[in-house]
Amino acid sequence: MIYKTEAGEREILRRYEQTLASWPVPAERRRVPTREGDTFVLVSGPAEAPPLLLLHGSGSNATMWMGDITAWARHFRVHAVDMIGEPGLSAPSRPPLDSTAYALWLDDVLDHLELERTAIAGASLGGWLALDYATRRPGRVESLALLCPGGIGRQKVGFLFKALLYKPFGRWGMLRSIKAVAGVDPRTMPEIAEYLAVMFTHFLPRRDRLPVFGDEALRKLTMPVLVIIGGRDAMFDSHDTARRVNRAVPHATVTLLPDVAHSIVGQTQPILDFLRSSR
Repeated sequence: MIYKTEAGEREILRRYEQTLASWPVPAERRRVPTREGDTFVLVSGPAEAPPLLLLHGSGSNATMWMGDITAWARHFRVHAVDMIGEPGLSAPSRPPLDSTAYALWLDDVLDHLELERTAIAGASLGGWLALDYATRRPGRVESLALLCPGGIGRQKVGFLFKALLYKPFGRWGMLRSIKAVAGVDPRTMPEIAEYLAVMFTHFLPRRDRLPVFGDEALRKLTMPVLVIIGGRDAMFDSHDTARRVNRAVPHATVTLLPDVAHSIVGQTQPILDFLRSSR
């Protein structure tokens, strides 16, 4: 069970459908059968364009990429995946993170979509998933663009205490928690804050710590790699992430945004430039 109540699940999916209706470019809805259950994929962009796979963060779904899709779909055949076990239209399955299960699941997704090799962009948990796949299947990954990825720098625990601190204070506390943990200010990003408030009112996020990739695994990232991280990230130690990537993946491009928290926006063009230059 990944939702607190059946009514909460219905509310999240209702809002998701509303948002999908305003997807800014033409898109095909695909349901991909996998060993973990059906996986929902939103496909946009020219059929003949090079493929790009998108993996969103925890507590999110394909709508995370609405601000990016218009630019990216001009140059790529974009496959925005609803990750399993998250509040989207894919199966609620949550196999152990410290296993081959997620790589096998993505094998099924790529095989069904007939993608022998693809660029991947991932954020937070989606960044961890992209790394897990790229270290296990480097031959299937054309390039890798990561926003605040988990699994490299030290995972902080202080954000959990902040979330618990605000929990008794209802909606006000939820919005304060979102600002403290994700760095999303309701005054400057009201739509994103409202979306997250609905999600975490009804959704049960994963509680297990993300497995950390060793240097040996990171050295398998021979494809072009871009890592964008925020200096004020409350969930991951971004400076530790930068140090480890620079040491183990010296050809990678690491961009540290000193005044940015865990939620990173406004990187549509830098990521597009990187993906196009990596072809």
